[in-house]
Amino acid sequence: MGDASESQATRIRLLIVEDQLRILDRQRKLLDGYPDELEIVGTARNGRDAVDLCEAHQPDVVLLDLGLPDIDGIEVTRRIRKRWPDTEILIFTIFDEEARVLDAVRAGASGYLLKGAPAARIVEALRDVHQGGSVIQPQLARALLRRFQPPTAPEAALTPRETEILTLIAKGLSNRRAAEVLELSRATVRTHLEHIYAKLDVSNRTEAVTEAIRRGIIEP
Repeated sequence: MGDASESQATRIRLLIVEDQLRILDRQRKLLDGYPDELEIVGTARNGRDAVDLCEAHQPDVVLLDLGLPDIDGIEVTRRIRKRWPDTEILIFTIFDEEARVLDAVRAGASGYLLKGAPAARIVEALRDVHQGGSVIQPQLARALLRRFQPPTAPEAALTPRETEILTLIAKGLSNRRAAEVLELSRATVRTHLEHIYAKLDVSNRTEAVTEAIRRGIIEP
């Protein structure tokens, strides 16, 4: 009985938002195969329902499509992160949405994953963002890099330590785990991240990683 209660407590409460019924049904069927890790608290096919379900269930993570028929995924991300800052957003996207992915990251999304990813990779990504990590799929990062060329204006350089921390963040490590790997305090890692945000002119971890890849500071 104790093990069952512990498993229930540690499962990720997930809301799936996808406007295409066929894709939504496929996602749910795939993720229903991980009952020990995921509890699907609801599904939505438009932005208004997504926000309403967040209010009703306050999920840990929202797996969010960008192309919704009423409120687009970027605005949904912004509204959810403003009202429920502890709810993480993982964007489920396609290759031709690079610009919108960047906007979603700036709105507060914790990462992005390409549609068609295997179920195990989706679950791993959900686990990463739930634990405070960031998810950057290499194929899409390279597409972003090709689409958006680095600016020509002089930029503040990151220190070796800042680059080291950002590289770990790009691999999906949380602040706590990065601190452990580098044998630093979590406060020190947070301070370095604040300096990174200022230098890259960004406001969150995922945006910092994306911008660093775009500038060629770290590899996708």
